[in-house]
Formats: sequence, C-alpha cells, structure tokens
Amino acid sequence: MRESSMIFPWRRVGWLGLILLVGLAVAHTAFGAVQVTGVPGSPGATTTIPGNQLPPPDPKFGGVIKDGALQSKPWWPPAVVPPKGAPNVLLIITDDAGFGVPSTFGGVIPTPTMDRIANEGLRYNRMFSTSLCSPTRAALITGRNHHSVGFGVISEQSTGFPGYNSIIGVDNATIGRILLDNGYNTSWFGKDHNTPAFQASQTGPFTQWPTGMGFEYFYGFVGGDANQWEPNLFRNTTQIYPFLGKEPGTWNLITGMADEAIDWATRMHQTDPSKPIFIKYAPGATHAPHHPTKEWVDKISAMHLFDDGYEKLRERIFENQKRLGVIPQDAQLTPWPKEVLKPWDALTPEEKKLFIRQVEVFAAYSAYSDHEIGRVIQAFEDLGKRDNTLVIYINGDNGTSAEGGPIGTPNEVAFFNGVTVPVDVQMKWYDVWGTEQTYNHMSAGWSWAFDTPFDWFKQNASRLGGTNQNMVVSWPARIKDKGALREQFVHVIDVVPTILEAAGIRAPELVDGIKQQPIEGTSFLYTFDAVNAKAPSRHQTQYFEMMGQWALYEDGWLLSTKVDRAPWEAFGAANADPLNNQVFQLYDLTKDFTQSNDIAAKHPEKVKSLRARFLAEAKKYQVLPLDGSVAARVIAPRPNITAGRTEFVYTRPMVGLPQGDSPMLLNTSYTITADIEVPDGGAEGMILTSGGRFAGYGFYLLEGKPVFLWNLIDLDRPKWQGTAALSPGRHTLEFDFKYDGLGVGTLVFNSFSGLGRPGTGTLKVDGKVVDTKTLPKTLPIILQWDESFDIGSDTLTGVNDADYQPPFPLTAKLNKLTIAVDRPELSPADIQQLKEGEAKAAAARE
Repeated sequence: MRESSMIFPWRRVGWLGLILLVGLAVAHTAFGAVQVTGVPGSPGATTTIPGNQLPPPDPKFGGVIKDGALQSKPWWPPAVVPPKGAPNVLLIITDDAGFGVPSTFGGVIPTPTMDRIANEGLRYNRMFSTSLCSPTRAALITGRNHHSVGFGVISEQSTGFPGYNSIIGVDNATIGRILLDNGYNTSWFGKDHNTPAFQASQTGPFTQWPTGMGFEYFYGFVGGDANQWEPNLFRNTTQIYPFLGKEPGTWNLITGMADEAIDWATRMHQTDPSKPIFIKYAPGATHAPHHPTKEWVDKISAMHLFDDGYEKLRERIFENQKRLGVIPQDAQLTPWPKEVLKPWDALTPEEKKLFIRQVEVFAAYSAYSDHEIGRVIQAFEDLGKRDNTLVIYINGDNGTSAEGGPIGTPNEVAFFNGVTVPVDVQMKWYDVWGTEQTYNHMSAGWSWAFDTPFDWFKQNASRLGGTNQNMVVSWPARIKDKGALREQFVHVIDVVPTILEAAGIRAPELVDGIKQQPIEGTSFLYTFDAVNAKAPSRHQTQYFEMMGQWALYEDGWLLSTKVDRAPWEAFGAANADPLNNQVFQLYDLTKDFTQSNDIAAKHPEKVKSLRARFLAEAKKYQVLPLDGSVAARVIAPRPNITAGRTEFVYTRPMVGLPQGDSPMLLNTSYTITADIEVPDGGAEGMILTSGGRFAGYGFYLLEGKPVFLWNLIDLDRPKWQGTAALSPGRHTLEFDFKYDGLGVGTLVFNSFSGLGRPGTGTLKVDGKVVDTKTLPKTLPIILQWDESFDIGSDTLTGVNDADYQPPFPLTAKLNKLTIAVDRPELSPADIQQLKEGEAKAAAARE
C-alpha cells in the first residue's frame, strides 16, 4: 500500500542504514533532501537519488533470509523516481532558422504554436547558438561547449583533434542519460546530427546513437538533413520505411514524427501516469531540402507575403520587431549588402518569379513544422500534463542557411560539390519545387532577410545573424509572468543546467564510474520569475568559433572577426592563420543591439584584451588548432570502416550502408567487378548503387543489358551500356575507371586542384570492352548523403528514374562483387609544385 510522500532526514536506522552503506543516503542533495515514498522494501516503494553517481549503486538487501522462505522477509529495492514536482520536458529545436523567421519575433511566416507558448510564458531575444547544426545540438544536449564535446564542426567535416572528432566523450553525459537514471522516460524525435558519420552503419558501435546516449526511444534520421518524403529513417537503430506503398506527396516526415511522438507520449502516460517524460523534438525544418506538403504551399502562396522582394521583407520584419518590442526601439538595420547579394530591383523577371517560389516553399515548410509541433504540445494538454510541462522552443540551431547561394538551387548536393545551377535550368523544376523531385534551397537574399534585425547567416560565427536565435519558454505551474520578454544573454549550453534545476536534479560527478567534465552552461531558471526580469545575465563570457571565423562575448562587449567568406564560398584556399590573420571588429551590445556600429578603432586596448581572452577560452575548451577550411574537411579521410582498405568483397545482397561508412569512389581510380548468373529468361535489377536521385552512381541490368551510370547532381547522367542482353549463364561484368587527377592529397597543401578532375570509364562483359567514355569533370566532394550504398536492390530514391523505379531487385544470382580502389599518390615533383603554390597563395593573401 502506497503511503504519502515524505522527506527523510536520514538519521534513522534499520533499512535506511542499509542504504546509507551503499551511498544512496545523503543528508541533503544539492537540490534538497532525498525523498522516499511507500513502505520500505515493498514493491511500491520509491526514492529519489542524490544524483552524484549514475547509475546509483544497488541498495543492500534490507530483508531477512533464513533457511526457509516462510521464516524469511522479502525486500524490494525502491524504484528510482525524480523529485516530487519534476516537470515533463519538451525540448524543441528547429533547423536553419534565423531571428526573423517566426511571427512570434516579427516575422511574416505564421507560427501560432510558438506565439501560443510565448503568450503563456516568456520570449527570449538573446538566445545564442554556435552558428552550425550539430555543434549547436551537441552543446544543447550536454551543457558543454561544442568543442568540449568534439563538435567544433559537423561530423561530416570531423578531423583528428579532440575538439573536432565528432565524438561526445563518456565524460560528458547527455541530458537524456542524466534524466533517464533519475527516473524519467526519455526520447528523441527527428534529426540526429550527433552520431559520427563514420559510426552510422549497422556495425555500430551504437554508443553515439541516441539510444546509446540515454534516450530510450529514437525515431528520426541520422545526419545533417533528409528527404522528408523518403527519409533515411530509423526507429532506435533499425531502418524503417513507413512511406513505402504511399502515393508520392502523401506521407511526410514532419507529420510522421509528430504522430510518433504523440503515440510515444500517450503510451508512456497510459503505462505509468506518474512518471515524467522528456522529449527532444528536432524536426528537419527548415534545413534544406524544403519539403512541405502542397496544402501548406498553397496556404502560403495565397498570402503573397514575398511579392515585393527580400529587401522590403527585411524592412517589414524590422518594423514588426520594433512594434512587438522584441528588439530595442533604437536598433539600427545594417545596409543591404549589394556587393554580396543582388538588389531585388536588379533581378530579371524570371529570377523574381523563381525566387518567390523558392521562399514560399521555405515559408510553408516553417509554418507546417510549427503546426505539427502544436499537435505534440496539444497531446500534453489532452493527457492532462500541460500544467507541469516545461516547454523550451528554440527557433533555429543557427541563423538561416545561405547554402543555396545567391540564386538558390533545386539540389542542395550541387552546393556541396561547388556547382551553381543557372536560373533558366532551375526553372525546369519550378512546378515541382519542394516535391520529391527536388532537394531544394532558396536564394540567400531571403536568408539575409530572415536573419533580421541582424546580418549574415548560418556558418558566420562572428555575426549575430549566424548565432543570435530566439526562444520561447512556458511552464504554467511555475512561470506566471506570461507574455513577457527576457533580454539576458543565454546560450544553448545553458539549457541542460536549466532543465536539471527545474527538475531538482544535480549534475552527476560520476557516470558508469567515469568522472564527468563540469557542466559549462549557466542555468537561466532565475529568469522565470518576474522579480528577475531585468536581472543581469549570469552567463557573462562566451566564445564563438566556426571554420576560422570567431568572436568573444564578455559582459555586453562582442569582439568579432570580419566575415571573410560567404557560406557558399567553401571551395577556395583556407585562411592559414585564422587566429591572427583577421580584421577585428568591436561592438557594445548594451547600446548596439544589432552589431551595426564597429567601435574597434576607438577601443584598441579592449580589442587587445578580448583577443587574449578568446585565446584563453580556445585553449580551455579544445578550440585549437583553428582551421579555416570548409569543403576540404568534408572530403578529408576519417576513421570509418573503409579507412586503409583498397579492396571490398561482397557475396550477397546488402542495403543501407551509409555514405560515411561505404567505399568512397570520388577522386580516385577504381574497378568494380560483378560475378553473376543470369537465369533462363534473362535478368534485370540493381547490382550496386550509392546515392540517389540527386547524386550517385548505379551498376545494373536494364532489359538484360549491363549499365553503369553516374548521376552528376541531377544535371547530367552519363551512361555506359552493353549492346546486347546477357545470355543465361554465368558472366563477369566490370566497370573500370581511370582518374586523371592527383586526388585528395592536394588538400594538405590548401589546394583543391586534385579534386573533381576528368577520368575515363570502361565497361566490360566477360573481358570484352563494350563501352568507353571520358568524363570531363567528376564529383569532387560528396554524393547525396542521406542515401545509402546498396547491393542487390535500391532503397529510397533511384539514380535514374527514366530507367527504373526502386527497389529494382536483382533477378540474377550474385556470386561475388568486388570493388578495388587505386587512390592517387603524390610524387615528389607533385609535392614540390603544391608547396610552391601554397606559398605563393599565402603571400598573395598577406
């Protein structure tokens, strides 16, 4: 029989003494006394834990054991529960959305769910990110700086330094793990960009997957982005395909994950209504590809929000922000960057038409996502849990993305390979923009406007347009200052300590016997109370760094490096000395909300002292060595399961191997050999493919004829093909490619000259050449990264819709498939020439 909850002073003896012996009994934890409920030793007994050690030690048996059960007394260890009153937590973070996106902060895109949470709780106008996706997310779930937990950049750019290896160390337990061991149900829905790209296959290890980091349930995609119509979707660590059999355009992950989150929350509540739940909810919106449903595109298009262009949009958002009071009335708007982005009036009619279509789809994606988030929040209301649910809704993990470049793109993979798709070519996709036929991104002019009142974009860590997000927080049981604004400096590393303080749970000192690194964030729970509305920020110093651009905030001052490249300028030589080879700017954010008035010339000593402080922070938090490279890090070698191997052998069909763990055939020579048996009546189907509709390759039988095809970012599909269908029986098919470039070795010398060079492919059947052709250019950086390496069939999208539709299973018997890779090696002469070129380029930049 359950008794009422009571607080034990831990001075008694008996069974409590047994718990004392194993470390569960502490007079008072950092957040209060340990709480015990029920009769000690009974099946219904519960206890909170001090939390300094996770998992807590098992208590010593407190019953009596005699020779016979009838003479003995059973005793059950108490179940671990959170402190009384610990809230449910719904932690929401959207993707690639700047300050001026949501209507809640003056944007024109309707976000009624965010509006609702703001009106029920608080708005925050100084919530900061790291300026890039997975670094922000790593900081968000650990409470530590992104370099401290290995995420100086995204995992796809990881390098062999502690601050950049994309591995969250075992000494940095996540909020999921801490809450789980303290009695919460924990889950993660949507984007997981914190599993290393080289640990994303089914060989594991799974310690860096959500389920290995304390999130009991995961439903989402692994990587930077996903096709929302046909995502690389996982339930826990098993790939699932809920969209199969559905008509195109009828199933979308934005709704799918909301349905799944509602179902999970309901199941947890019905199973144990007393147990609080934690959900990390991370939709793919509004990261490219922008994939809303047609219903939402039609709604936004009918509103004609963008017909007068991006400069007018910026001005309108700025006026709205002042009217709402979410920015100061004396805030200034920096000039439109004519040297970077063409003014609207200078665009052609065709460009205007295309750009409006691009932004309407983006806006529809944002509004659609906010609507589905609203359904999840309503589920807490329907379950009767809303009053004691802490909702933290962060708009964007960085500023709005400009990775579509000045004119946008129908295929984001083109950007990652340094290719601009001309407007007249983009118009071919105008009517299907945002559907499964595109991997679309918008013009950076819109991105600049959506970062209003600030400037620049995602990736730009030295500008507020890249780092200054906004956030709304509600907790009806606690926050009474409804609809108010908070202006304290808050960073994503502050979220974990805030949640822990709200729940009355301490940060552990030991997890699995491993000493933990200190939480580096500062709780902002104090801002929940009206009495602290104008209190000084308790987070006083914060560094920022991303790909060689950096800044330091200290008590209102902001030292910034001048932006030296736009985000789409990712393929040139890197700044060789990003610590010092900079133009330094200084701002007083207490008087200059929008970072518009550079006062560095007036305060040289302040610049000097903040530069020294940044270096001290960089050494403290694993920021060194600074690296100004961007795309070069995407193609750089890393320790995946193919590292060091030159031959790969497969003897049976296999699908789902992610790009980060599969053989890389870019910038190299290679030979693919398939030993197959064709049955009577002929055969067809996929032998080998990697990538999909937006970039990749395929080796398959079409109407019995062997085909090798390269999909060059959905713009060109060179094809090698046999002249006759294969006869029944055993055959050897071979595709040999001789690459003419120096390969990725040139990147060591700050040169892209070895990448994307020409090459000649030869298709052979049973040793006889049947087709040969030369490619004047090859893909330099990456295939479509949300697709996989498949043998024997094709999952998700195909590399050539005109030839087949997935899964296109191979009807021949595969005896053996071999891939031999022959990577270029630099000669002494090559090295000397590259060194000379590097020195000459460095001298030119000085």
